[in-house]
Amino acid sequence: MRRPLQVTLLVLCGLGLLHASLFTDLCLRYVKPGMRPLLIVSGLVLLVLGIAEAATREGSKGHGRHGGQAHGGHAHGAGPHTETGQHHGPDAHAGHDHSAVPRVAWLLLLPALSLLFYAPPALGAYTASRQPAKVVAEQDDFDPLPKTSPLPITLTDFTTRVQQDRTLAIKGRTVQMSGLVTPVAGGGSWDLTRIIISCCAADAQSVKVRIYSDSIPPANTWVSVTGNWHPGGKLGTKSAPIALDARTTKKIQRPSNGYQDALPFPSG
Repeated sequence: MRRPLQVTLLVLCGLGLLHASLFTDLCLRYVKPGMRPLLIVSGLVLLVLGIAEAATREGSKGHGRHGGQAHGGHAHGAGPHTETGQHHGPDAHAGHDHSAVPRVAWLLLLPALSLLFYAPPALGAYTASRQPAKVVAEQDDFDPLPKTSPLPITLTDFTTRVQQDRTLAIKGRTVQMSGLVTPVAGGGSWDLTRIIISCCAADAQSVKVRIYSDSIPPANTWVSVTGNWHPGGKLGTKSAPIALDARTTKKIQRPSNGYQDALPFPSG
């Protein structure tokens, strides 16, 4: 690969990483916030390497020009010449130019350019609809629920209360949860979803609560839902459905902690 292409790739990748992690928060679509400083450092390193490579190349050109002038136009580094004046140095091979860039190498520019000009969307309903719900950890002891009404609760906490809390503390309580809308086959209901990532988008898992309501919001809409547990099976056991009868559904902005199953923080 020729040096100009190497320099271009380094600089574009560096600028793309800095654009996604330093100048915007696009990186939070794909990684946890804790990874952001590492992406910033990586972008700076790539940018510095690209600039250094370009400076070295320019310096080499300048040195070559001055050397040629000092020796009357004769380059001492040239290989031997035959009587016909043809050059037979180690880099000369009849009919072949090994400095040409393979066509496939130009494809390396695509991911670099995408970081700058097209950022893939955050994970959403498409991903969640193709995943089974994340298995929640077993829990034996439960603290009493606050008397607040509606009670803010995470999807994971709601799941454990419905299927594991033998005190039936969730029965009759009005709760409030937030997440994104994931359509389900058949209509008449939909899933309130939180996508959780441990490191990056590649290890994403989903927590879901089935919502029964009069209308179904558009897919990928972030909503806050208030309602009561949807009766079925035996509460406090695995037979109880992880479902909610919605009283109100309100559209909200995607929270800054959108890749966590947590009570929503204000959007940045």
